Amino acid sequence: MSGVTSGTGSASCRFAHYFVVCGLDTETGLEPEELAGKYSSLEWDREKKDLFQCESFEQSPLRRSFKSKVLARYPESTDRSPFNRDAVNMLCMPHGLSFRSQADGREHHFHSFTVAQGDGTRSYGFVHTYYEAVTSAQITTAMQTLHQMHHVEHYSTSSSSSSSASSPSTSSMDSLVSSLGELDADSLAARPLSACLGCAAGSFQPTRDTLYASKALCVLTPLPFLHAARHFLSQLHQAVTSHAAPPLPLESYIHNILYEVPVPPPGRSLRFYGVQGPIVCQQPSPEELPLGDYPLGEAFSLLGVENMVRLLTSVLLETQVLLYSQDYQRLMTVAEGITNLLFPFQWQHVYLPILPAPLHHLLDAPVPFLMGIQRKDCSQCSTLDLSHEANLCFVDIDNHRVDPPEDLPLFPDQPELIQELNEVLLRFGLQPHGGATTTNPAPAAPPCLSSLVLEDLMEDRRNGNLGGEELAMLERLQALARRCGEGGMEGGKTLGRAFQEEEEELNAAKMNVQLREVFAGRFASIFGRYEEFVIHSAPDLESWLGNRDGTSNFDKGSFLSAQPSPHLHFLSWFLETAMFSSFLDSKVLSRWADQEPLQRVFDGRLEREHLYDTFEDDPGNRRYRKCSVLHKSAQAMERRLLKADHTAIHPHLLDMKIGQGRHQQGCFPRLQADVLAQGHHTNKRSLHQSKLLDPSHSAVTQIQRGFVEGLLSECRLKTRRMLMERMGKESVELGQGEASITGLQENTLIHSLCDLLERTWGHGLLLKQGRSALWSHLLYCQANGEKMELPSPVYSVKSDHICQSISLPGYSVQWFVQTMSESLSEVGRARAWIHLSLEKKVLSQHLKLLLANQNLIRQLYKPHAFLLREEEREQFLFHLLSLNTVDYLCFTRTFTSISIPYRVVITPMKKLSIAMTMSNPWVCVSGELGDSGVRQIPKNIQEIFFQCQNLGRLSTLQLGQENSGLLAKCLVDCVIVHNEITGHTYRFPCGRWLGKGVGDGSLERVLIGQLVSPRGEEESGRWTGTPPEQGSPPQSGRMGGLVSLGRSNRLSSVQVQEEMREAVNNLVKHFHKAEQERGNLTALLCGEGGLVRSLEQFLLHGFKSSRLFQRSVFIWDYVEKVVVSMETADQMGDLRGSTELCDSLCHYANAINASPRNIGKEGKFQLLVCLGVRDQLLPQWLPLLAESHLTARLYEESALVQDRAAVNSLSRILHTLHEFPITLETALIKGVDL
Repeated sequence: MSGVTSGTGSASCRFAHYFVVCGLDTETGLEPEELAGKYSSLEWDREKKDLFQCESFEQSPLRRSFKSKVLARYPESTDRSPFNRDAVNMLCMPHGLSFRSQADGREHHFHSFTVAQGDGTRSYGFVHTYYEAVTSAQITTAMQTLHQMHHVEHYSTSSSSSSSASSPSTSSMDSLVSSLGELDADSLAARPLSACLGCAAGSFQPTRDTLYASKALCVLTPLPFLHAARHFLSQLHQAVTSHAAPPLPLESYIHNILYEVPVPPPGRSLRFYGVQGPIVCQQPSPEELPLGDYPLGEAFSLLGVENMVRLLTSVLLETQVLLYSQDYQRLMTVAEGITNLLFPFQWQHVYLPILPAPLHHLLDAPVPFLMGIQRKDCSQCSTLDLSHEANLCFVDIDNHRVDPPEDLPLFPDQPELIQELNEVLLRFGLQPHGGATTTNPAPAAPPCLSSLVLEDLMEDRRNGNLGGEELAMLERLQALARRCGEGGMEGGKTLGRAFQEEEEELNAAKMNVQLREVFAGRFASIFGRYEEFVIHSAPDLESWLGNRDGTSNFDKGSFLSAQPSPHLHFLSWFLETAMFSSFLDSKVLSRWADQEPLQRVFDGRLEREHLYDTFEDDPGNRRYRKCSVLHKSAQAMERRLLKADHTAIHPHLLDMKIGQGRHQQGCFPRLQADVLAQGHHTNKRSLHQSKLLDPSHSAVTQIQRGFVEGLLSECRLKTRRMLMERMGKESVELGQGEASITGLQENTLIHSLCDLLERTWGHGLLLKQGRSALWSHLLYCQANGEKMELPSPVYSVKSDHICQSISLPGYSVQWFVQTMSESLSEVGRARAWIHLSLEKKVLSQHLKLLLANQNLIRQLYKPHAFLLREEEREQFLFHLLSLNTVDYLCFTRTFTSISIPYRVVITPMKKLSIAMTMSNPWVCVSGELGDSGVRQIPKNIQEIFFQCQNLGRLSTLQLGQENSGLLAKCLVDCVIVHNEITGHTYRFPCGRWLGKGVGDGSLERVLIGQLVSPRGEEESGRWTGTPPEQGSPPQSGRMGGLVSLGRSNRLSSVQVQEEMREAVNNLVKHFHKAEQERGNLTALLCGEGGLVRSLEQFLLHGFKSSRLFQRSVFIWDYVEKVVVSMETADQMGDLRGSTELCDSLCHYANAINASPRNIGKEGKFQLLVCLGVRDQLLPQWLPLLAESHLTARLYEESALVQDRAAVNSLSRILHTLHEFPITLETALIKGVDL
């Protein structure tokens, strides 16, 4: 049985904090809303890019906006909720006070808003606006005067324009008044009203017309009780406009909702009484989703399921979101609906679903925001000309359109999610496509219940024949009958229709909770095991707070490694958002303080999921699973709404003065303040109010200063994070850390840096070309003919022609980006410019040169813009300069389809006085994205220049020449390849002969590349850049030189085995990384310290040499001898061991020898090892070599190959590579058909 409860007590426990009346203040008169006219005057058509004017003076005074005032509020103040007069007034009437005549439409409407306090808490306002007749003669006269002035203005304007082609008149108010004196009333009356724009539709004559002014009735609540507040205000308005007086004075109902109606307990519902009947509100239990009363079904119907998912993705990734609609309530419905879907996360940035005209300066905010502005009647599919559009999600609600930012990733399992949402909507009769608001045909209305039926029920009640449920139903019927009129109809509304409306509200509430449960289930699936990756490094709260910025609370790399690949793009972005950081901070703080309510609910759900073991063991192969609690959640909601658990105290007669509370139809009375002040608590402490809603000049200045400081702080944290991420990747590559998805996170950070620069350059921007503020600035500088000359980087190679080739002007970056592709948008070009500048290590220098022309910046920007703050600007550039200490390949790896010019230089060994003599030399450069093809080098030329599609990070280079006798030979030191666009230089060490009859007789070498840092050798000791980006850590030893037997003998068996284990370990770590994070496999196989080099040292250990001075020997000679021995033994039938293995070794060796390529003995051994690893034969070949009778002849007894235990150990180590798919570069295996 429901109990009776009272709301008397703390304001935080009451249903409503304030009741407010806003409207026309007859004492101050008419004040034009200047800011509303100013910010609505300039609009921009997103399709046609046309500017047009809707100047306020061209409109009839009945179409203009005037300043409204807070006429009354009750009580004056409450505990924990200070009253913000300016904010409430602006949000009750966002476009100001409006007037109408009896000939105009005067529909009343409802909207809501939210007000944020300084501590982040929100209160909700619910507003019922209607038009009330103006009884003040002063206001009526003022409106008549404005109409006359408006008429004269257009009369004088049209007269002057007919005589000369001058610009429209901008006469002052004094000139208009003097014009009125020169023209008599007859001339005004004689002039056709149609000659005046807007006059015919909005004329006003006091003797003929009745003037109406808008008035707003508002209830401020601590929780979003949308439906309950809407019903209360609607009943209050109906009581005001009704012919009959309400049962009690309006003060009784307002006093009741302010002081006697409590907030429903968690998991319970509450019935309280309005003017015309009971109203029910409810609050979810602690285990359910938080209260969300805004109709999600309406939001999905307005935008469509796909658009809502796109919008949610934009909000989750903290882009700038701008909602656009004629209806204020639509703005709130979409904004609140989207934020309700964020559970368990919360929006952390500027949140103003309704942005009043005086606050339009916040559209310049260089931070993520979620704001809404009203569409004007004169605009078609248009929005304000915004300075921030590069990362803007524009939501045109009325036209069912969402324009997300470029490159927005898909929400995880988006197709399956959309399908599940469609099923929910269809179950409730809603179409899933935007703009389709049709529902299933409503059942025929039941016959109208007569008053006799109600009388019989009331008689039964008096006789005690009705139980508790029947009594509740009777009260519901009586309330519906009153709402429909005593005769059963009012405006065609039957009792059946009223029942249908209640049923629709119930269905909307059930649909709300089911749609929210679908998204809550998705987040539970994605972050079901997030606690395993939370890092608790601080021993106590004080130490954690002291090192908060420098501490990582979450192992992002390991978390991403456990996720399905299609989800990584979205998740890598989301893990960098403020809402996820706040969520983690709350989790860490829960060790020392109470857990946040949202997180407690979410963690409780995860615990129940773990209890039933519904999470899959392999999250990387997670399958989509539909939400299983939809029906249960809807049942709990339905149970609370159909049967109230508690009943508030009924409204009652108050101790009012005689004559107060008289009913005057259509006029909201002046309420008795002393009665409504009863029981209010004095606010003893002053609470901080948000400055965002303060339109004063000092507050705006303070807000803009906060934006500037925020940009600088964000730049500092972001560059520090990028450096830490990059250094962490290098530690992984050097074997000092665990493998993680570092490159994906690095790309995310660079994308966020692009967003930061766009927001910085967009702050306070006045003039812009296209959607990108940064690219617009570059174009303006280019149009002014400015040049940015930067010092050229110097590389370790001392060749003058190389230094000259990279001496590019500062504008070369912009010029190259402009010529990249016409398909790139302005935002894409700006991002390409940032990526290329960052890779060339000139980002800070280029931006500094951009900002050198302060005269241009003053023309383009408002005085409060970040770029005009010298001290902050210098610090900003300093933080960006720190990124020069690390190497990035962000441009090379992002823009993969562009054409890049390369320069190749062959450097002979200068220490020898042997001239370079080569016959028709050629090169082929290979990278992670492809190869250049064979490029011929002209005779007697050491340098070649060519252009081809981006090769990515370079890995190998084939250098060769034709077989033209013994004179065509050269001792090559290295080959240098320079990327003319990014400035990267790759060094391919050789140190060997290329020619027949010298060295190993090779006419072709496959060289492994290294990225060279841009500094001279004399500065190498001071250079703090990143090490060369190689696939394996550098080892001590010669770079690809001749294999010296003496050196191999100097290495102990322990050292040789350690090198072998290290080479295999590097390969294993390579394959344990995410695919997009793996380095150069060829370098791990064939480079310095690679598998080929280590195995060569193993086979050289203890090798006997009868040659004088221990000249160079080659392992391939030994392999060939063993192969010949096996083939001979096979022919004679003396072959021991596996015939199949012996045949495979002989087959591979003979195929390599038969190859048309002359790669020399070292190259042949390298190819044999690579093919053996690829085909999983190498661990089985080693015992064959060790057991050959030639091995005992050619090796000493202490040699490793003679040690059976060492050979078996090496075979087991190599066997660990069998589980990995090894794909060899074409440059290695070309010409060998195996």
